[in-house]
Amino acid sequence: MRFFISNFKWVMFISGLLTCTMLQALISPQASLISNFGQTIDAPLAEIIVRNWGALIGLVGIMLIYGAFMESVRRFVLVIAGSSKIIFILLVLSSNKSYMGFGAGTAVIVDAIMVVLYIAYLLLTIKRNI
Repeated sequence: MRFFISNFKWVMFISGLLTCTMLQALISPQASLISNFGQTIDAPLAEIIVRNWGALIGLVGIMLIYGAFMESVRRFVLVIAGSSKIIFILLVLSSNKSYMGFGAGTAVIVDAIMVVLYIAYLLLTIKRNI
């Protein structure tokens, strides 16, 4: 357990880097939609929403990287990032159309692993913050 806790910053750092890959949607929203969901949305408003979605997810990635090296905000960052990832997982899994064969499927699996690791860290460190 000590090894896991003392090296958790690297889990957060790698998790943050992977999460930052969604900044692709900010730069190229249609390419991001195709790679993640196998579809595009052809409307000017959709492009704004997808770009914003990519920016917000990218910011969560930056928060994870920051939290990896700033232990004082680590628990807060993990709760916010974990909540965001759980919402994404639930939305993808509850969709009428299966997106598991696209990038969203990979993201669901990787995000689920991340969430389990975040929860493990939060539970293992709860005594240290009381």
